[in-house]
Amino acid sequence: MAPSHARLATRVAAGILLTRIVGFVRERVFAHYFGNSATADAFRAALRIPNAIRNLLGEGTLSASFIPVYAGMIARGETADARRLAGTIASLLVLGSAVAAGLGILLAPVITDVVAPGFDQGRRDLTVRLVEILFPMFGITILAAWCLGILNTHRRFFLSYAAPTVWNIAQIATLVALGGVLAGARLAVALAVGALVGSLLQLAVQLPSTLRLVGRFEWSLDLATPGVRPVLRAWGPVVVGAGVVQISSIVDTQLASLLGAGAVAVLGYAQLVALLPISLFGASVAAVALPELSRDAATTDPAVLRRQLGDGARRIVFFVVPSAYAFAALGVPIIATLFQTGRFGAADTEVTSGVLAAYAIGLLGQASVKLFASGFYALRDTRTPVRVAVLAVALAAALAAWLMQYLGPAGIALAAAIGAYVNVGLLVARLERRVGPLVGAGDRRPLVAVLVGALGGTVAGVVTAGALSGRPVGIVCLAALGAFGLVYGTATLALGHPEARRLLGPLRGAARRDGA
Repeated sequence: MAPSHARLATRVAAGILLTRIVGFVRERVFAHYFGNSATADAFRAALRIPNAIRNLLGEGTLSASFIPVYAGMIARGETADARRLAGTIASLLVLGSAVAAGLGILLAPVITDVVAPGFDQGRRDLTVRLVEILFPMFGITILAAWCLGILNTHRRFFLSYAAPTVWNIAQIATLVALGGVLAGARLAVALAVGALVGSLLQLAVQLPSTLRLVGRFEWSLDLATPGVRPVLRAWGPVVVGAGVVQISSIVDTQLASLLGAGAVAVLGYAQLVALLPISLFGASVAAVALPELSRDAATTDPAVLRRQLGDGARRIVFFVVPSAYAFAALGVPIIATLFQTGRFGAADTEVTSGVLAAYAIGLLGQASVKLFASGFYALRDTRTPVRVAVLAVALAAALAAWLMQYLGPAGIALAAAIGAYVNVGLLVARLERRVGPLVGAGDRRPLVAVLVGALGGTVAGVVTAGALSGRPVGIVCLAALGAFGLVYGTATLALGHPEARRLLGPLRGAARRDGA
Protein backbone atom coordinates (compact mmCIF):
# COMPACT_ATOMS: atom_id res chain seq x y z
CA MET A 1 0.00 0.00 0.00
CA ALA A 2 1.42 3.39 -1.03
CA PRO A 3 1.95 5.96 1.72
CA SER A 4 -0.59 8.79 1.94
CA HIS A 5 0.17 12.23 0.56
CA ALA A 6 0.29 13.63 4.10
CA ARG A 7 2.85 11.01 5.15
CA LEU A 8 4.98 11.61 2.06
CA ALA A 9 4.79 15.37 2.63
CA THR A 10 5.94 14.74 6.20
CA ARG A 11 9.06 13.01 4.87
CA VAL A 12 9.80 15.98 2.63
CA ALA A 13 9.21 18.37 5.53
CA ALA A 14 11.48 16.31 7.79
CA GLY A 15 14.32 16.51 5.28
CA ILE A 16 13.79 20.24 4.78
CA LEU A 17 13.55 20.82 8.54
CA LEU A 18 16.87 19.09 9.13
CA THR A 19 18.46 21.18 6.39
CA ARG A 20 16.95 24.41 7.71
CA ILE A 21 17.98 23.77 11.31
CA VAL A 22 21.57 23.25 10.27
CA GLY A 23 21.17 26.23 7.95
CA PHE A 24 20.20 28.43 10.88
CA VAL A 25 23.29 27.25 12.72
CA ARG A 26 25.34 28.19 9.66
CA GLU A 27 23.73 31.63 9.54
CA ARG A 28 24.31 32.24 13.24
CA VAL A 29 27.98 31.41 12.82
CA PHE A 30 28.05 33.61 9.71
CA ALA A 31 26.44 36.47 11.66
CA HIS A 32 28.99 36.05 14.43
CA TYR A 33 31.93 36.56 12.09
CA PHE A 34 30.46 38.95 9.49
CA GLY A 35 27.36 40.66 10.97
CA ASN A 36 25.83 43.20 8.54
CA SER A 37 29.25 44.30 7.28
CA ALA A 38 30.36 45.13 3.75
CA THR A 39 31.99 41.69 3.57
CA ALA A 40 28.64 40.09 4.40
CA ASP A 41 27.06 42.11 1.57
CA ALA A 42 29.70 40.83 -0.87
CA PHE A 43 29.24 37.19 0.10
CA ARG A 44 25.43 37.45 -0.07
CA ALA A 45 25.58 39.03 -3.51
CA ALA A 46 28.10 36.48 -4.81
CA LEU A 47 26.04 33.57 -3.51
CA ARG A 48 22.92 35.05 -5.12
CA ILE A 49 24.28 34.36 -8.61
CA PRO A 50 24.85 30.57 -8.45
CA ASN A 51 21.72 30.18 -6.33
CA ALA A 52 19.67 32.04 -8.94
CA ILE A 53 20.99 29.86 -11.78
CA ARG A 54 20.54 26.70 -9.71
CA ASN A 55 16.91 27.64 -9.15
CA LEU A 56 16.61 28.57 -12.82
CA LEU A 57 17.90 25.28 -14.22
CA GLY A 58 17.76 22.91 -11.27
CA GLU A 59 15.42 21.54 -8.64
CA GLY A 60 12.13 23.28 -9.41
CA THR A 61 12.35 23.54 -13.19
CA LEU A 62 13.91 20.13 -13.81
CA SER A 63 11.35 18.48 -11.55
CA ALA A 64 8.44 20.17 -13.32
CA SER A 65 9.58 18.96 -16.75
CA PHE A 66 11.41 15.69 -16.02
CA ILE A 67 9.24 14.07 -13.35
CA PRO A 68 5.95 13.98 -15.34
CA VAL A 69 7.63 12.24 -18.31
CA TYR A 70 9.85 9.91 -16.25
CA ALA A 71 7.04 9.00 -13.82
CA GLY A 72 4.68 8.31 -16.72
CA MET A 73 7.18 5.84 -18.23
CA ILE A 74 7.62 4.09 -14.89
CA ALA A 75 3.85 3.86 -14.40
CA ARG A 76 3.43 2.32 -17.87
CA GLY A 77 6.18 -0.24 -17.24
CA GLU A 78 8.58 1.34 -19.77
CA THR A 79 11.58 0.84 -17.49
CA ALA A 80 14.22 0.63 -20.22
CA ASP A 81 13.03 3.84 -21.86
CA ALA A 82 12.93 5.56 -18.46
CA ARG A 83 16.53 4.50 -17.83
CA ARG A 84 17.65 5.83 -21.22
CA LEU A 85 15.80 9.08 -20.58
CA ALA A 86 17.51 9.52 -17.22
CA GLY A 87 20.95 8.90 -18.75
CA THR A 88 20.46 11.37 -21.59
CA ILE A 89 19.13 14.11 -19.32
CA ALA A 90 22.09 13.58 -16.96
CA SER A 91 24.51 13.82 -19.90
CA LEU A 92 22.95 17.04 -21.16
CA LEU A 93 23.09 18.53 -17.66
CA VAL A 94 26.79 17.68 -17.23
CA LEU A 95 27.70 19.27 -20.57
CA GLY A 96 25.54 22.35 -20.10
CA SER A 97 26.71 22.91 -16.53
CA ALA A 98 30.38 22.69 -17.49
CA VAL A 99 29.99 25.24 -20.27
CA ALA A 100 27.93 27.60 -18.12
CA ALA A 101 30.37 27.36 -15.21
CA GLY A 102 33.26 28.33 -17.45
CA LEU A 103 31.37 31.31 -18.86
CA GLY A 104 30.37 32.37 -15.35
CA ILE A 105 33.98 32.46 -14.18
CA LEU A 106 35.06 34.49 -17.22
CA LEU A 107 32.19 36.94 -16.85
CA ALA A 108 32.38 37.34 -13.06
CA PRO A 109 33.11 41.13 -13.24
CA VAL A 110 30.16 41.73 -15.57
CA ILE A 111 27.85 39.58 -13.45
CA THR A 112 28.85 41.48 -10.30
CA ASP A 113 28.19 44.84 -11.92
CA VAL A 114 24.74 43.70 -13.00
CA VAL A 115 23.72 42.20 -9.66
CA ALA A 116 25.20 44.81 -7.30
CA PRO A 117 25.60 48.11 -9.17
CA GLY A 118 25.61 50.09 -5.93
CA PHE A 119 28.73 48.43 -4.45
CA ASP A 120 31.84 50.51 -3.89
CA GLN A 121 35.15 49.33 -5.38
CA GLY A 122 36.16 47.27 -2.33
CA ARG A 123 32.90 45.33 -2.15
CA ARG A 124 32.87 44.91 -5.94
CA ASP A 125 36.38 43.41 -6.08
CA LEU A 126 35.62 40.95 -3.31
CA THR A 127 32.32 39.96 -4.90
CA VAL A 128 34.05 39.25 -8.22
CA ARG A 129 36.55 36.97 -6.48
CA LEU A 130 33.77 35.13 -4.65
CA VAL A 131 31.70 34.70 -7.82
CA GLU A 132 34.69 33.07 -9.53
CA ILE A 133 34.91 30.51 -6.72
CA LEU A 134 31.19 29.92 -6.21
CA PHE A 135 29.96 29.81 -9.81
CA PRO A 136 30.90 26.14 -10.51
CA MET A 137 28.75 25.22 -7.50
CA PHE A 138 25.54 25.72 -9.43
CA GLY A 139 26.41 23.01 -11.96
CA ILE A 140 27.01 20.52 -9.17
CA THR A 141 23.70 21.36 -7.50
CA ILE A 142 21.86 20.97 -10.83
CA LEU A 143 23.13 17.39 -10.98
CA ALA A 144 21.86 17.00 -7.42
CA ALA A 145 18.48 18.19 -8.73
CA TRP A 146 18.58 15.33 -11.28
CA CYS A 147 19.04 12.95 -8.35
CA LEU A 148 16.09 14.60 -6.62
CA GLY A 149 13.86 13.97 -9.66
CA ILE A 150 14.74 10.26 -9.68
CA LEU A 151 14.38 9.86 -5.92
CA ASN A 152 11.05 11.70 -5.74
CA THR A 153 9.52 9.68 -8.57
CA HIS A 154 10.35 6.52 -6.63
CA ARG A 155 8.89 8.08 -3.43
CA ARG A 156 12.29 8.52 -1.79
CA PHE A 157 11.69 12.01 -0.46
CA PHE A 158 13.71 12.37 2.73
CA LEU A 159 17.23 11.90 1.37
CA SER A 160 16.93 14.39 -1.49
CA TYR A 161 15.65 17.17 0.77
CA ALA A 162 18.02 16.39 3.65
CA ALA A 163 21.13 16.23 1.44
CA PRO A 164 21.77 20.03 1.51
CA THR A 165 22.54 19.56 5.22
CA VAL A 166 26.07 18.53 4.30
CA TRP A 167 26.46 21.76 2.28
CA ASN A 168 25.62 23.72 5.42
CA ILE A 169 27.90 21.60 7.60
CA ALA A 170 30.84 22.20 5.26
CA GLN A 171 30.44 25.97 5.67
CA ILE A 172 30.03 25.74 9.45
CA ALA A 173 33.19 23.66 9.68
CA THR A 174 35.07 26.19 7.55
CA LEU A 175 34.05 29.15 9.72
CA VAL A 176 34.69 27.37 13.02
CA ALA A 177 38.09 26.06 11.89
CA LEU A 178 39.35 29.29 10.31
CA GLY A 179 37.37 32.05 12.01
CA GLY A 180 40.01 32.44 14.71
CA VAL A 181 42.89 32.96 12.29
CA LEU A 182 41.24 34.66 9.30
CA ALA A 183 38.93 37.67 9.10
CA GLY A 184 37.13 39.88 6.59
CA ALA A 185 37.78 39.16 2.91
CA ARG A 186 40.21 36.29 3.57
CA LEU A 187 37.61 34.45 5.67
CA ALA A 188 34.94 35.10 3.03
CA VAL A 189 37.14 33.53 0.34
CA ALA A 190 37.74 30.48 2.56
CA LEU A 191 34.02 30.20 3.17
CA ALA A 192 33.35 30.24 -0.58
CA VAL A 193 35.75 27.32 -1.03
CA GLY A 194 33.98 25.49 1.80
CA ALA A 195 30.62 26.04 0.10
CA LEU A 196 31.97 24.63 -3.17
CA VAL A 197 33.28 21.52 -1.40
CA GLY A 198 29.93 21.19 0.38
CA SER A 199 28.06 21.12 -2.92
CA LEU A 200 30.21 18.16 -4.04
CA LEU A 201 29.36 16.36 -0.80
CA GLN A 202 25.64 17.11 -1.30
CA LEU A 203 25.75 15.37 -4.68
CA ALA A 204 27.83 12.49 -3.37
CA VAL A 205 25.37 11.48 -0.64
CA GLN A 206 22.52 11.19 -3.17
CA LEU A 207 24.28 9.37 -6.00
CA PRO A 208 24.40 5.80 -4.59
CA SER A 209 20.63 5.60 -3.94
CA THR A 210 19.83 7.34 -7.22
CA LEU A 211 21.95 4.96 -9.29
CA ARG A 212 20.40 1.94 -7.58
CA LEU A 213 16.90 3.18 -8.44
CA VAL A 214 17.51 4.23 -12.02
CA GLY A 215 19.62 1.19 -12.86
CA ARG A 216 22.52 0.99 -15.27
CA PHE A 217 22.29 3.59 -17.99
CA GLU A 218 24.50 4.90 -20.79
CA TRP A 219 25.75 8.45 -21.13
CA SER A 220 24.25 9.88 -24.29
CA LEU A 221 23.50 13.21 -25.96
CA ASP A 222 21.00 11.69 -28.39
CA LEU A 223 17.97 13.99 -28.48
CA ALA A 224 16.00 11.21 -30.21
CA THR A 225 15.97 9.20 -26.97
CA PRO A 226 12.30 8.54 -26.00
CA GLY A 227 11.01 11.25 -23.69
CA VAL A 228 13.90 13.70 -24.13
CA ARG A 229 12.13 16.10 -26.48
CA PRO A 230 8.97 16.31 -24.31
CA VAL A 231 11.17 17.05 -21.29
CA LEU A 232 13.06 19.79 -23.14
CA ARG A 233 9.85 21.26 -24.59
CA ALA A 234 8.33 21.43 -21.12
CA TRP A 235 11.57 22.62 -19.56
CA GLY A 236 11.79 25.69 -21.80
CA PRO A 237 8.68 27.50 -20.52
CA VAL A 238 9.39 26.46 -16.92
CA VAL A 239 12.93 27.85 -17.17
CA VAL A 240 11.55 31.10 -18.56
CA GLY A 241 9.11 31.29 -15.65
CA ALA A 242 11.83 30.52 -13.13
CA GLY A 243 14.02 33.05 -14.89
CA VAL A 244 11.41 35.70 -14.29
CA VAL A 245 11.36 34.83 -10.58
CA GLN A 246 15.17 34.83 -10.38
CA ILE A 247 15.30 38.16 -12.16
CA SER A 248 12.99 39.44 -9.43
CA SER A 249 15.43 38.12 -6.80
CA ILE A 250 18.34 39.79 -8.56
CA VAL A 251 16.40 43.05 -8.88
CA ASP A 252 15.78 42.95 -5.12
CA THR A 253 19.54 42.61 -4.57
CA GLN A 254 20.23 45.44 -7.02
CA LEU A 255 17.79 47.73 -5.25
CA ALA A 256 19.13 46.78 -1.81
CA SER A 257 22.70 47.52 -2.94
CA LEU A 258 21.59 51.12 -3.51
CA LEU A 259 20.44 51.49 0.11
CA GLY A 260 23.91 51.43 1.66
CA ALA A 261 26.09 48.89 3.46
CA GLY A 262 24.21 46.11 5.24
CA ALA A 263 20.94 46.24 3.27
CA VAL A 264 21.72 43.19 1.12
CA ALA A 265 22.73 41.22 4.22
CA VAL A 266 19.56 42.26 6.08
CA LEU A 267 17.39 40.94 3.25
CA GLY A 268 19.34 37.67 3.34
CA TYR A 269 18.85 37.12 7.07
CA ALA A 270 15.11 37.89 6.90
CA GLN A 271 14.61 35.72 3.82
CA LEU A 272 16.24 32.75 5.53
CA VAL A 273 13.68 32.88 8.36
CA ALA A 274 10.73 33.58 6.05
CA LEU A 275 11.67 30.65 3.80
CA LEU A 276 11.39 28.12 6.63
CA PRO A 277 7.57 27.69 6.58
CA ILE A 278 7.53 28.15 2.79
CA SER A 279 9.99 25.28 2.38
CA LEU A 280 8.60 23.08 5.13
CA PHE A 281 4.95 23.27 4.14
CA GLY A 282 4.58 24.87 0.70
CA ALA A 283 7.45 23.06 -0.98
CA SER A 284 6.80 19.73 0.76
CA VAL A 285 3.15 19.62 -0.29
CA ALA A 286 3.97 20.65 -3.87
CA ALA A 287 6.88 18.17 -4.10
CA VAL A 288 4.58 15.26 -3.25
CA ALA A 289 1.68 16.47 -5.38
CA LEU A 290 3.62 16.69 -8.66
CA PRO A 291 4.84 13.07 -9.02
CA GLU A 292 1.56 11.69 -7.68
CA LEU A 293 -0.51 13.70 -10.14
CA SER A 294 1.91 12.95 -12.96
CA ARG A 295 1.83 9.21 -12.26
CA ASP A 296 -1.93 9.22 -12.82
CA ALA A 297 -1.98 11.90 -15.52
CA ALA A 298 -3.69 9.70 -18.08
CA THR A 299 -6.61 8.82 -15.81
CA THR A 300 -6.90 11.75 -13.37
CA ASP A 301 -10.23 13.52 -13.75
CA PRO A 302 -10.91 17.12 -12.65
CA ALA A 303 -12.52 15.98 -9.39
CA VAL A 304 -9.34 14.16 -8.31
CA LEU A 305 -7.20 17.15 -9.21
CA ARG A 306 -9.51 19.51 -7.33
CA ARG A 307 -9.47 17.29 -4.26
CA GLN A 308 -5.69 16.94 -4.20
CA LEU A 309 -5.10 20.65 -4.70
CA GLY A 310 -7.76 21.53 -2.13
CA ASP A 311 -6.26 19.18 0.46
CA GLY A 312 -2.81 20.58 -0.22
CA ALA A 313 -4.00 24.18 0.09
CA ARG A 314 -5.77 23.45 3.38
CA ARG A 315 -2.58 21.89 4.76
CA ILE A 316 -0.49 24.88 3.69
CA VAL A 317 -2.93 27.36 5.25
CA PHE A 318 -2.94 25.43 8.54
CA PHE A 319 0.83 25.71 8.95
CA VAL A 320 1.78 28.90 7.12
CA VAL A 321 -0.82 31.35 8.46
CA PRO A 322 0.25 30.94 12.12
CA SER A 323 3.89 31.21 11.00
CA ALA A 324 3.11 34.57 9.43
CA TYR A 325 1.40 35.83 12.59
CA ALA A 326 4.30 34.66 14.74
CA PHE A 327 6.93 36.31 12.51
CA ALA A 328 5.05 39.60 12.50
CA ALA A 329 4.37 39.69 16.27
CA LEU A 330 7.49 37.97 17.65
CA GLY A 331 10.09 38.92 15.06
CA VAL A 332 12.44 40.66 17.52
CA PRO A 333 12.98 37.71 19.90
CA ILE A 334 13.12 35.30 16.94
CA ILE A 335 15.81 37.26 15.10
CA ALA A 336 17.74 37.98 18.31
CA THR A 337 17.77 34.31 19.26
CA LEU A 338 18.91 33.19 15.83
CA PHE A 339 21.44 35.84 14.85
CA GLN A 340 22.30 38.35 17.62
CA THR A 341 25.89 37.50 18.40
CA GLY A 342 29.34 38.92 17.69
CA ARG A 343 29.07 41.64 15.04
CA PHE A 344 25.28 41.27 14.75
CA GLY A 345 23.92 43.65 17.39
CA ALA A 346 20.56 44.80 18.77
CA ALA A 347 20.18 47.50 16.11
CA ASP A 348 20.62 44.85 13.41
CA THR A 349 17.93 42.76 15.11
CA GLU A 350 15.45 45.63 14.98
CA VAL A 351 16.01 46.30 11.28
CA THR A 352 15.93 42.61 10.31
CA SER A 353 12.76 41.92 12.31
CA GLY A 354 11.02 44.76 10.45
CA VAL A 355 11.95 43.21 7.12
CA LEU A 356 10.77 39.81 8.40
CA ALA A 357 7.38 41.31 9.33
CA ALA A 358 7.03 42.60 5.76
CA TYR A 359 7.89 39.19 4.33
CA ALA A 360 5.38 37.61 6.75
CA ILE A 361 2.52 39.42 5.00
CA GLY A 362 3.18 37.43 1.83
CA LEU A 363 4.02 34.02 3.33
CA LEU A 364 0.75 32.36 2.37
CA GLY A 365 0.98 33.54 -1.22
CA GLN A 366 4.61 32.52 -1.60
CA ALA A 367 4.00 29.10 -0.03
CA SER A 368 1.02 28.36 -2.29
CA VAL A 369 2.48 29.28 -5.68
CA LYS A 370 4.32 25.99 -6.24
CA LEU A 371 1.27 23.91 -5.34
CA PHE A 372 -1.03 25.58 -7.86
CA ALA A 373 1.71 25.69 -10.49
CA SER A 374 2.01 21.90 -10.01
CA GLY A 375 -1.64 21.63 -11.03
CA PHE A 376 -0.74 23.10 -14.40
CA TYR A 377 2.39 20.95 -14.71
CA ALA A 378 0.31 17.82 -14.08
CA LEU A 379 -1.95 18.95 -16.94
CA ARG A 380 1.22 19.31 -19.08
CA ASP A 381 0.71 23.08 -19.22
CA THR A 382 3.99 24.80 -18.36
CA ARG A 383 3.19 28.07 -20.13
CA THR A 384 0.38 29.50 -17.99
CA PRO A 385 2.49 29.75 -14.79
CA VAL A 386 5.12 31.61 -16.84
CA ARG A 387 2.68 34.24 -18.08
CA VAL A 388 1.32 34.74 -14.58
CA ALA A 389 4.81 34.99 -13.07
CA VAL A 390 5.86 37.66 -15.59
CA LEU A 391 2.95 39.89 -14.58
CA ALA A 392 3.40 39.34 -10.83
CA VAL A 393 7.16 39.90 -10.87
CA ALA A 394 6.91 43.05 -12.98
CA LEU A 395 4.40 44.45 -10.50
CA ALA A 396 6.57 43.49 -7.51
CA ALA A 397 9.69 45.10 -9.03
CA ALA A 398 7.88 48.38 -9.71
CA LEU A 399 6.43 48.43 -6.20
CA ALA A 400 9.83 47.63 -4.65
CA ALA A 401 11.50 50.57 -6.40
CA TRP A 402 8.79 52.84 -5.01
CA LEU A 403 8.34 51.43 -1.49
CA MET A 404 12.07 51.21 -0.69
CA GLN A 405 12.22 55.01 -0.80
CA TYR A 406 9.96 55.12 2.25
CA LEU A 407 10.52 51.79 4.04
CA GLY A 408 14.08 50.84 3.06
CA PRO A 409 14.70 47.04 2.80
CA ALA A 410 11.24 46.39 4.32
CA GLY A 411 9.70 48.06 1.25
CA ILE A 412 11.40 45.51 -1.02
CA ALA A 413 10.02 42.68 1.14
CA LEU A 414 6.52 44.16 1.15
CA ALA A 415 6.53 44.45 -2.63
CA ALA A 416 7.52 40.76 -2.89
CA ALA A 417 4.56 39.89 -0.64
CA ILE A 418 2.09 41.75 -2.84
CA GLY A 419 3.51 40.14 -5.97
CA ALA A 420 3.12 36.68 -4.44
CA TYR A 421 -0.61 37.18 -3.85
CA VAL A 422 -1.10 38.45 -7.39
CA ASN A 423 0.71 35.36 -8.66
CA VAL A 424 -1.28 32.80 -6.67
CA GLY A 425 -4.58 34.60 -7.25
CA LEU A 426 -4.18 34.49 -11.02
CA LEU A 427 -3.07 30.85 -10.93
CA VAL A 428 -6.15 29.82 -8.94
CA ALA A 429 -8.49 31.77 -11.23
CA ARG A 430 -7.08 30.08 -14.33
CA LEU A 431 -7.05 26.63 -12.75
CA GLU A 432 -10.70 26.98 -11.80
CA ARG A 433 -11.55 27.65 -15.44
CA ARG A 434 -9.94 24.29 -16.29
CA VAL A 435 -11.08 22.01 -13.48
CA GLY A 436 -13.86 23.85 -11.62
CA PRO A 437 -13.96 25.59 -8.23
CA LEU A 438 -11.11 24.73 -5.86
CA VAL A 439 -12.62 26.44 -2.82
CA GLY A 440 -16.22 25.91 -1.78
CA ALA A 441 -18.46 26.69 1.17
CA GLY A 442 -17.22 23.59 2.99
CA ASP A 443 -13.71 25.05 3.13
CA ARG A 444 -14.66 28.08 5.24
CA ARG A 445 -14.78 26.35 8.62
CA PRO A 446 -11.12 25.23 8.55
CA LEU A 447 -10.13 28.76 7.52
CA VAL A 448 -12.08 30.29 10.40
CA ALA A 449 -10.41 27.82 12.79
CA VAL A 450 -6.96 28.85 11.54
CA LEU A 451 -7.66 32.58 11.86
CA VAL A 452 -9.15 32.25 15.35
CA GLY A 453 -6.28 30.04 16.48
CA ALA A 454 -3.63 32.35 15.00
CA LEU A 455 -5.13 35.44 16.65
CA GLY A 456 -5.34 33.67 19.99
CA GLY A 457 -1.81 32.38 19.63
CA THR A 458 -0.53 35.86 18.82
CA VAL A 459 -2.08 37.32 21.97
CA ALA A 460 -0.65 34.48 24.08
CA GLY A 461 2.82 34.86 22.55
CA VAL A 462 2.99 38.64 22.97
CA VAL A 463 1.72 38.47 26.57
CA THR A 464 4.25 35.75 27.41
CA ALA A 465 7.10 37.72 25.84
CA GLY A 466 6.11 40.81 27.81
CA ALA A 467 5.88 38.91 31.09
CA LEU A 468 9.41 37.53 30.60
CA SER A 469 10.96 40.85 29.57
CA GLY A 470 14.50 41.09 30.88
CA ARG A 471 15.14 37.33 30.80
CA PRO A 472 17.63 35.82 28.31
CA VAL A 473 16.24 36.31 24.83
CA GLY A 474 16.40 32.59 23.98
CA ILE A 475 14.12 31.78 26.92
CA VAL A 476 11.72 34.58 25.95
CA CYS A 477 11.58 33.32 22.36
CA LEU A 478 11.00 29.68 23.25
CA ALA A 479 8.37 30.51 25.86
CA ALA A 480 6.50 32.92 23.58
CA LEU A 481 6.51 30.51 20.64
CA GLY A 482 5.48 27.69 22.98
CA ALA A 483 2.50 29.69 24.24
CA PHE A 484 1.60 30.60 20.67
CA GLY A 485 1.72 26.98 19.53
CA LEU A 486 -0.23 25.69 22.53
CA VAL A 487 -3.09 28.14 22.05
CA TYR A 488 -3.13 27.68 18.29
CA GLY A 489 -3.17 23.89 18.49
CA THR A 490 -5.84 23.84 21.19
CA ALA A 491 -8.09 26.29 19.36
CA THR A 492 -7.88 24.58 15.95
CA LEU A 493 -8.46 21.18 17.53
CA ALA A 494 -11.48 22.46 19.44
CA LEU A 495 -12.87 23.99 16.24
CA GLY A 496 -12.46 20.71 14.37
CA HIS A 497 -9.77 21.52 11.83
CA PRO A 498 -8.90 18.28 9.94
CA GLU A 499 -5.14 18.85 10.18
CA ALA A 500 -5.35 19.54 13.91
CA ARG A 501 -7.32 16.33 14.38
CA ARG A 502 -4.77 14.36 12.39
CA LEU A 503 -1.80 15.77 14.27
CA LEU A 504 -3.16 16.38 17.76
CA GLY A 505 -6.15 14.06 17.99
CA PRO A 506 -4.05 11.02 18.99
CA LEU A 507 -2.42 13.07 21.78
CA ARG A 508 -5.79 14.12 23.16
CA GLY A 509 -7.00 10.51 23.04
CA ALA A 510 -3.91 9.34 24.90
CA ALA A 511 -4.42 12.00 27.55
CA ARG A 512 -8.02 10.90 28.07
CA ARG A 513 -6.97 7.28 28.44
CA ASP A 514 -4.27 8.21 30.95
CA GLY A 515 -6.80 10.21 32.96
CA ALA A 516 -9.37 7.43 32.96
